[in-house]
Amino acid sequence: MTDAVTVTDRATYVLAANPGIMTLDGTNTWILREPGASQSVVVDPGPADESHLRAVLAAAGSVGLVLFTHRHFDHTEALSRFVELTGAPTRGADLEFTRDAEPLTDGEMIVVDGLEIEVIATPGHTTDSTCFRLVAEGSLLSGDTILGRGTTVIAHPDGVLGPYLDSLAHIRELVDEGLVARILPGHGPVIDDPLAVVDYYLDHRAERLDQVRAAVDSGATTAREVVERVYQDVDESLWGAAELSVAAQLDYIQAAEGR
Repeated sequence: MTDAVTVTDRATYVLAANPGIMTLDGTNTWILREPGASQSVVVDPGPADESHLRAVLAAAGSVGLVLFTHRHFDHTEALSRFVELTGAPTRGADLEFTRDAEPLTDGEMIVVDGLEIEVIATPGHTTDSTCFRLVAEGSLLSGDTILGRGTTVIAHPDGVLGPYLDSLAHIRELVDEGLVARILPGHGPVIDDPLAVVDYYLDHRAERLDQVRAAVDSGATTAREVVERVYQDVDESLWGAAELSVAAQLDYIQAAEGR
């Protein structure tokens, strides 16, 4: 059983034992609670691993609400089982996974036992990707929109690059305004310098788009052909994921530039 790690006065996580190419060290299941409160909010229960869920329950105590950042399996597989264990309602932007409540809406304020959480729609990685901001301390739970290490995949066709770039720009505005001081990602370590990381993400996407344009201009016609030219510095085990991102980039370029 993995021990819970306390990051702030309101945020603790339990790392799921599902490491991999896409999940890094594993999925971070976040447990949020206002200091002195009795009820907690659990974000992204993660895989259906009984040992992981028991560790989450041990740290969470009484669970008033379960949230999820997006529909991907490594974040939502345990939802049904976790609801059985806690009886707590589940909410997210995707109605398919929401239990006994309305889907989340952008800008909504959730309050559970004194804990204030702002819902921030951040589509791009998936159409339902959502971030959660702890109002009292400026922590942003980013799901897979921003990872603690490396960059995220825009998994075409559910992932769309245009909205993703808009979501990154919105997060940057929140950082600039002093509303986000740290990022608590769905995978990887906590980010204490969010401005540098968001700028890196934006610069990286701009650089990749230039590389994709150059590959298309030199004769590449498919996402695979682009990957073979642009991602030569990336381990081939990641080319499948890269191909999904390139497909999203090609769609973006086609829509924006008519190529």
